[in-house]
Amino acid sequence: MVPETLPQFLTQHAQETPSKIALRLRDYGIWQAITWKQYYDHVKYFALGLISLGLKPEETIAIIGDNRPEWVIAELAAQSAGGKSVGLYQDSVVDEMIYIFNHADVSFIVVEDQEQVDKVLEMWDKLQGIRKVIYYDPKGLRNYTEELLMHFPDVEQLGRKYEQEHPGCFEERVAQGQESDLAILSTTSGTTGSPKLAMLTHKSMVSMGRNLMSVDPLTAKDEFVSFLPLAWIGEQMMVFSCGLQLGFTVNFPEEPETVQHDIREIGPQVMFSPPRIWENLVSQVQVKIQDSTKLKQRLYEWAMPIGYEMANLHFRKQKPSFWMNLKYLMADWFIFQEIKDHLGLRHLKRAYTGGAALGPDVFRFFHALGVNLKQIYGQTEINGIAVVHRDGDVKFQTVGTPIPETEIKIDESGEILMRSPAMMEGFYHNPEATAESLKDGWLHSGDAGYFDEDGHLIVIDRAKDVMTLHDGTKFSPQFIENKLKFSPYIKEAVVFGGDWPFVTAMINIEFPNVGKWAESHQIAYTTYTDLAQKPPVYELVRKHVESSNVDLPPAARIQRFVLLHKELDADDAELTRTRKVRRKLVAQRYEEIISALYSRNTHVDIDSTITYQDGRTARIQTRLTIESLETGE
Repeated sequence: MVPETLPQFLTQHAQETPSKIALRLRDYGIWQAITWKQYYDHVKYFALGLISLGLKPEETIAIIGDNRPEWVIAELAAQSAGGKSVGLYQDSVVDEMIYIFNHADVSFIVVEDQEQVDKVLEMWDKLQGIRKVIYYDPKGLRNYTEELLMHFPDVEQLGRKYEQEHPGCFEERVAQGQESDLAILSTTSGTTGSPKLAMLTHKSMVSMGRNLMSVDPLTAKDEFVSFLPLAWIGEQMMVFSCGLQLGFTVNFPEEPETVQHDIREIGPQVMFSPPRIWENLVSQVQVKIQDSTKLKQRLYEWAMPIGYEMANLHFRKQKPSFWMNLKYLMADWFIFQEIKDHLGLRHLKRAYTGGAALGPDVFRFFHALGVNLKQIYGQTEINGIAVVHRDGDVKFQTVGTPIPETEIKIDESGEILMRSPAMMEGFYHNPEATAESLKDGWLHSGDAGYFDEDGHLIVIDRAKDVMTLHDGTKFSPQFIENKLKFSPYIKEAVVFGGDWPFVTAMINIEFPNVGKWAESHQIAYTTYTDLAQKPPVYELVRKHVESSNVDLPPAARIQRFVLLHKELDADDAELTRTRKVRRKLVAQRYEEIISALYSRNTHVDIDSTITYQDGRTARIQTRLTIESLETGE
């Protein structure tokens, strides 16, 4: 029998390779292994425990916490019982959680630790239909006496007892599962308001994984490190859609702070991360090289141009000469292998970036190192991926070509439309949004794009964000923002133009890197706000803005910029949880600063209040400098 659902794939692996390692968790520095048989048993007894507590088919459980075996066990247990799951980001604030719990009709909540338990208890009076809150890290919860709370192993124990009374119940439920059953409700990025919940079936998840792996085959012997939130569709793709079909080992880091170390220990064959992770890795290399010895700096400065030259040959599909191969071999031996080893990328077969556009400079950097980094394009609504670069056919300005069973077309307005078996059923309890996104069997992406002469898809930006400059040329603010973020000193940038006479930018500094730079230059500072307004920091950032301007059309060059007094934050609804800018909200919230950028003023006075996660507020009164540049226009 060919498996149709994710729990059926789990059952197949448990039967065929029971002693092979399925999951691995680093705990107190030691990697603890879970075999496929153990994985299956945990899912079985947790599912039966939920059934004994009253979980019915088609009901929803919510899961929130760091990446741990308990997360994937809970998700598969809900599906095994005929239900579905919805994942929440660990740093979700109370209002977001209330909205999702109630909107998704959640009946059980699985949380990691005391922090999440406290959040749920705080909002309890505003929740509807929740039967139990199940936690899997008991630290700090010993004296909690609320009846609604249960420890994860206690639910499994209930499941063992339930099996004795109802033998064969679990096996029967799993066998009854069909590919048309809903597997998960996946939150969209919500750049325009509250997140929508995309209804994804087992068929959609399985077909996406099958088609991606037909393009980029992996094997059951490969390793994957799961460190990005499992609420993100990208992580669901790798852990569930691909991992459960192929049976490769999924590894969970000990803590978010140990991710780099743990990736290096495992040496995975595949990685999938949003642009921010790759940008951080580039910043990390650049900063460490600046702190290294003169000899290492010279070797790096010698090797990188060779790497870029080789990458350009590959991009152009040209064969390198014997001399070029020899030079690259030496650069790889002395520099690139060491950098890749430090970053944990030495054993990668391929790496993916998705969720937003990756700047071409970052893309070229990794290909110079010899990392097979490929752009993917897709959305939560189509299970995360519809388009990917093929090995040996990577063009950094494109996102590749459609995966099998996927159709892409561009409508008259330039919007990208998609169709495949991986498409969602619609948005949960939101027929209006469903009708807007799904028309005549096509998913309307909201992105503008076109195909190049080789059939590669080029994504310009969100259709609503593409701006027309005063000279009539169209430009993508995201493209300019990505160029700026190649700098190790710039964390975030928001570019404005379009309705205004020229292009400006609001910039967030990368606090740790700029702080380190300031200390090495003996510049004293106290807070983020203080450091951002130091004249030498403006001069530092100005150089990077000027270098970004060089290869932009004159009308698209940044003429004025300001360094913001605070970081843009998802908790303030300025970014989505996947760090996409909510451009409309940011434009409204910082209207005073934007107006000053388009005036003749050299500064703008700020008097604002910021709210911390614990509810405390602080008033910020400061003067922001506005820097003007010569653009050559």
